[in-house]
Amino acid sequence: MKTFCGRANPTTGAMEWLEEDENYDYHQEIARSRYADMLHDKDRNVKYYQGIRAAVSRVKERGEKAIVLDIGTGTGLLSMMAASAGADFCYAIEVFKPMANAAVKIVEKNGFRDKIKVINKHSTEVTVGPDGDMQCRANILVTELFDTELIGEGALPTYEHAHKYLVQEGCEAVPHRATVYVQLVESKRMWSWNKLFPIHVEAEDGEKIIVSPSEMENCPGVPSVCDIQLNQMSSSDFTILSDVVTMFSVDFSKPVRSASTYYRVQLEPVKSGKAQIVLSWWDIDMDPSGMINCTMAPYWVKSTSAFQWRDHWMQCVYFLPNEEPVLQGEKVHLTACRDEYSVWYKLQKARGEEENKADVRVESPVCRCQAHLLWNRPRFGELNDQNRTRQYIKSLMKVLKTDSVCLCISDGSLLPVLAHYLGAKQFFKTNHLEDKIKIIEARPELLTSSHLEDKKISVLVGEPFFTTSLLPWHNLYFWYARTAVTSHLTSSVTVLPQSASLHMMIVEFQDLWRIRSPCGTCEGFDVQTMDDMIKNSLNFRESKEAEPHPLWEYPCKSLSDPQQVLTFDFRKTVPQHCLSTEGSVNLLRKGKSHGAVLWMEYHLASDISVSTGLMQISNEKGNCEWNPHCKQAVYFFSSVIESETLSDLPSAVTYAINFNTKTGEIAMDFEL
Repeated sequence: MKTFCGRANPTTGAMEWLEEDENYDYHQEIARSRYADMLHDKDRNVKYYQGIRAAVSRVKERGEKAIVLDIGTGTGLLSMMAASAGADFCYAIEVFKPMANAAVKIVEKNGFRDKIKVINKHSTEVTVGPDGDMQCRANILVTELFDTELIGEGALPTYEHAHKYLVQEGCEAVPHRATVYVQLVESKRMWSWNKLFPIHVEAEDGEKIIVSPSEMENCPGVPSVCDIQLNQMSSSDFTILSDVVTMFSVDFSKPVRSASTYYRVQLEPVKSGKAQIVLSWWDIDMDPSGMINCTMAPYWVKSTSAFQWRDHWMQCVYFLPNEEPVLQGEKVHLTACRDEYSVWYKLQKARGEEENKADVRVESPVCRCQAHLLWNRPRFGELNDQNRTRQYIKSLMKVLKTDSVCLCISDGSLLPVLAHYLGAKQFFKTNHLEDKIKIIEARPELLTSSHLEDKKISVLVGEPFFTTSLLPWHNLYFWYARTAVTSHLTSSVTVLPQSASLHMMIVEFQDLWRIRSPCGTCEGFDVQTMDDMIKNSLNFRESKEAEPHPLWEYPCKSLSDPQQVLTFDFRKTVPQHCLSTEGSVNLLRKGKSHGAVLWMEYHLASDISVSTGLMQISNEKGNCEWNPHCKQAVYFFSSVIESETLSDLPSAVTYAINFNTKTGEIAMDFEL
């Protein structure tokens, strides 16, 4: 069996389907999985263990045998906890085959072969009876099927089915219940991820303002949750408008309904402002009394002493369909609508109860303006970044003349509109402003002189930004496109940006290292098999790859100075030969070298650059500030070098970096 995988081709800017070894999918899934992160989540593991022990005790006290059903067992950890706690038998269900195989090995290695049966099926296909997968229904239901939104991985339909067919009535459940909390806030920063703000352009003939069309202004956006590490959001980035309230809760020990429904709460704003955002998170009680609680509450809600970093469960940002002014003390109704897998919110003034009831519609919001389908949230943030826009305006003013004929190559870019307002005579855009901007629906290599009305391009511009780009250097597609349109350019063409450079820095992560770090033992159980499996999958490709992460959410400190490693000159066409470099970077601070971070900088004009990565190193400790609208590339070192004092520092990290001009990919290797 062959597997086809979608990959962005940086030389064409297109998604391509590549035929991969049949194991490729498995390896990607395991290598990029959050298993390590979950095994390192001490708080989660301890609370589950406490909850499982308590549930087994309650069943035993009733004089019954403890039969456990563990849905989505992963490594088998929760089943092993149950067996250790005295459960008579455990059925561990895991649908992902490589994972189920690993669970069998881990269970055997830990000596629970007689107590735990691993079933490689979807829970809805499991049979019960003398000849079934399970001999009888279970009386303890243990699961970990939750994502940041709680229900996004199908927890509700899975529980609904389990209660109907796989567990006894009145069974114990770990967790026993989940509760979803909400808080209403105003936040220009978060709202900028959902709406296009007016853009001010200082032109020769006065200030112009670019505003988005009304259908974009009034568009409710897309229903998918925005999940982030809310603990990295500074309290100065939002204004709290309401207390934290409970939105809804689910009791997992009783039959669960997954059908679409809604919940409503009354809020009394603690401050007047513009309600734009609903922040949300959940907690789980592992026992009926709520004594064993695991919470995702952000820093301003709970004391930091209990803080546990995790990446598999974060917090949710929901955008209201429109911003609503609220007044302190004047009650409003917040409605949460949900289907089987997602939640969305709407806010209304509190009126008569009957009147309000009639107004609840449970349809999920749909983007009507197309912009939310073209631009993701970080892209909205980038387009709304006034400082960034100012750099482009300054550069355009340097290069544009009244008779300039421009071509813009970027996805969903506002550069053509900026250039028009700054006085370009004619503007062509490959891939809606009166007759001055012409949108050409053709790929750069298929551009003809009739597209350009027989004119030659005097200014070629790009941000560059392409929706298919995953890693920072994928936007070098601009260079390939520039090469493809060479015949349409004047001999003295100005290219903006004129060049780009790749930069690198060695860092120590505060927490992100956990997602790739071996665990060894977890709560006393040997999970080495899982570590080996992840390592094997990471090494499945001949060379290890960098992976994209938005580092504003993941604090790190620099152990070296940032270093420029490669440059790409857009004034020339893409060369035939590869671009490669070797060198070393000195370590200046003590710490653990977890990996290298790489990013691109674009040189728009002689003295104007924009960075997609490091903005600044903010203090002598080496704390870094990153561009919040872009993902940076992280290359995790396979072995971490720890240096406590500067004298025992490996004085340098050597690197070899190769840009393959045929594929547009970058291969790298580091040695400590």
